[in-house]
Amino acid sequence: MASFISTPLLLFIGMLWVMPAISQSSEPAEPPCLDWGESSQAAVSLVQGDSGWLSCPLFSHPTVYNYSSTQSTGHNLFWYRIPEGHDLEDPITYSTRLSKDRDRLWLQPVTANDTGLYICMLRNKSSCSKIAMRLTVIQRDEVVHNACQLPVVGPASQVVIFINMGKTLQCPSLQDATKMADSEPTVSWYHETPDTSRCEKFPFWNTHRQQKGADLRFNLMLKTYRGLYYCTVHYKRRGKSLNYSRSINVTAVYIFNGSQVPTILQPSKEQIFTVKQDTKVQLACRGLFPYHESPWDIWWTVDGKKLDELPDHQRFSKINSQVNYDYGEQTEESILVIKNFQAEDLNREFNCSVKNGKGFSTRRAQLEEEVSLPSVELGCGLGITLVLMLLLFVVYHVFWLELLLLYRSWFGTDERHTDDKEYDVYISYARNSEEEQFVMSTLRSVLENELGYSVCIFDRDSLPGGTITDETLSFVARSRRVLVVISPGYASQGSQALLELKAGIDGMARGGHLRVILVQYKQVQRQVWVRELRRARVALALVRWQGDKSKELTSRFWKRLRVELPVRRLSSGEEGGGSTEGALMRLISQNSTNSQSGLITDKVKEPQRVFNSAV
Repeated sequence: MASFISTPLLLFIGMLWVMPAISQSSEPAEPPCLDWGESSQAAVSLVQGDSGWLSCPLFSHPTVYNYSSTQSTGHNLFWYRIPEGHDLEDPITYSTRLSKDRDRLWLQPVTANDTGLYICMLRNKSSCSKIAMRLTVIQRDEVVHNACQLPVVGPASQVVIFINMGKTLQCPSLQDATKMADSEPTVSWYHETPDTSRCEKFPFWNTHRQQKGADLRFNLMLKTYRGLYYCTVHYKRRGKSLNYSRSINVTAVYIFNGSQVPTILQPSKEQIFTVKQDTKVQLACRGLFPYHESPWDIWWTVDGKKLDELPDHQRFSKINSQVNYDYGEQTEESILVIKNFQAEDLNREFNCSVKNGKGFSTRRAQLEEEVSLPSVELGCGLGITLVLMLLLFVVYHVFWLELLLLYRSWFGTDERHTDDKEYDVYISYARNSEEEQFVMSTLRSVLENELGYSVCIFDRDSLPGGTITDETLSFVARSRRVLVVISPGYASQGSQALLELKAGIDGMARGGHLRVILVQYKQVQRQVWVRELRRARVALALVRWQGDKSKELTSRFWKRLRVELPVRRLSSGEEGGGSTEGALMRLISQNSTNSQSGLITDKVKEPQRVFNSAV
C-alpha cells in the first residue's frame, strides 16, 4: 500500500519539475541578424579634439529603413564597437562624451582611442539587421594643410553664386550642434583666396560680405570672392567647450542669358579627319557647356552604340578632359582612340554627343583616308635632285667663267652690228716704261693678234700736230670699251691718263655703249687713288693681273677680261677664222708654252708724249 501511494506522488513531482522547462522552450527564439558587412561609403574621418558623430548607414536609404517607421514597429538601435586590433564586439557604454541621438552616435570630443570599427544594429522580436562603418581619428598636425590652419577633413560643400548677385552661406551641420549645445553656438568664418593663398578672417574689409549671426551674407558677389570658405562652430555642452570645422567651396559664375543648351565646337561641319589604315587614330571632340545646375556629359558613339556595347570594343577607348573653365562656362574634350584602324571603319558612323539638363546636341565626324605617297621613290628622287643641284652648284662655282664664255660664244650679239664705233678697246695707262711695255707687248698683242679686237692706243694711233685733248676725247668716243691699267703712277693730277679716265666715265654716265674696265697691273693702296677712280671702283669691274700666273691664255685673268670685252664674231674670210670666242676656246686648250710664245712677240715701242696741260 505504501509503495502504491509513493508511485503517483513521484509522478506528480516529476511533472512539476518538467513543466517549467516545457513552458520555457515554447517561447520564440531570437531571429538571426542580417549582416550587411562594412560600408566603405560610410567611413568617417574625424580630427582629434573636435566633436563629431557617426550616422548609421542603414538609414541612408529611407525607402528601406526609416528611423521613425522603425520606432513605430518596435525596433531598437544598438551600437557596438570593435577597437583597433581586436576581433570581438563590445557594446558601447554611453556617457557624457559618448551619446546617442536618434540614428547618430556623438563623440564629444573625439579621442585617439576612438579609432576602430563601429556597428549599428537595428532589431526587434521578429527582425534584425546590422552594418559596420570605420572611424579614423587623425591628429591635428597631420590634417592641417590649408592657409587658414584649420583642421578640416572630408570633401568641401559646393556652393555656386552668380556674379553681381547675393547669397547667404550657412555652416554645414550647424543645426546638429544646436541640438546638442547648452546654449546658442557661435560661428567663425574664414576665406582662403585662390590667387594669393592667403587666409582672411571676418571681417573681410568691405561691405560686400557681412556676417549675420551664424551665417555669412554675400551682398554683392565678385570674382575675387571665390575660393574656399571655412566655418568653425563653437558650443558648450555640460560645461565643456567643443568645436568642429567645415569647408565650403564657393564658385563664381556669370549669369547666362542666352541658350544653355551645350554646343559642339569640334569637329566643325566642314572638318574632315584624315586617317590611315593599320595605325592608331584619334578623333577629338570639344563641347561648350554653359552653366546650368544639372549633370552634363560628352561621349562618342559608333554606329549608334556606345563604346562598351561594340563587339570589338577593345579597339575603342576615350580620354575626357577639361580644356577651359570661365566662371561657369566650361569647355570639355573627349578624344576617341581607335587602335589598328581598318578599311571597314571608314564606313562606320562616328558621332560625338553632348547634353545637360537643357538640351542635347550631336555631330558626325567625317573621315577621309590619307593618300600614301611612295616614300622610297620620293626619297630617292629628292636625294638625286639634291645631289644634282649640289653638283651643278660646284660646277658653276668652279667653271662659271668658262660657262659664261661658252654661252657668249653661242648666244652673244656682236656689238659691231648695233653701233658705229671704230675701235673695240681704248687702252689708258701711265706713260712710263714698265706699264708701256705691259700694254704694248701683252695687252695689245693678245687683244689684236689672238682675239681679233681692234685696239686704239693714243701714242700709236694719233696723228702728229693734233690737239691732245680733242684727239683723246675723239678716240674714247669712238671706242666700245675703255681699258684702264691701274698702277701706282696712274692718273696723277694733270696727266693725260686722268683725262682718259674722266672721258670714259662721262661716256658711261651719258648712257652710251661705252664701258670702262679696270685692270690692276700692280697693287695700289686705295688712299692714293684719285677721286674719280675711287668713285668708279664702286660700280666697275676690276680684273687683277697676277704676274706669271696670268701670262697663260688659260688663266683666270684672260677669262675674266674676255667676259668684260665685247662679243667678237669674225667671218670665215677674216683673220683667225671663226668667232673670237671660238678662238679663245681653242687657245684655252693649247699648250702653255705655245701660248706664252705668242705673248712676247710684236713688241712695239713708241716715244712717250708728256701731257702737261691742265685737264
